[in-house]
Amino acid sequence: ATGKSRAGLNRAFVASKIEDLFDDSRCADETASKPDPLMLAELLERFDLAPDEALMVGDTEFDLDMAQHINMPRLGVSYGAHAKDRLLKYDPIACIDHFKDIKKYI
Repeated sequence: ATGKSRAGLNRAFVASKIEDLFDDSRCADETASKPDPLMLAELLERFDLAPDEALMVGDTEFDLDMAQHINMPRLGVSYGAHAKDRLLKYDPIACIDHFKDIKKYI
């Protein structure tokens, strides 16, 4: 679930060579933009999951706000766009400082 356009996400996937790690995605030009939780709801429906069966990993308050709106567990990452103090306002299960620490929460 990204604020990028589909074209922007596709470029990022090609550049980083990680597209095969994703089963689906939603972009801001395909659905309601963050913090509206519609893009998360669409992904949950696609995979037949309840919000508590998923985890939103986000580097912005918009990511965490979106997940909080539907009671989805959320994990902040402090090494992205927004500072840790901004992310903590959205009651994440944790806010990690290094990608390797994500293993503790998934």
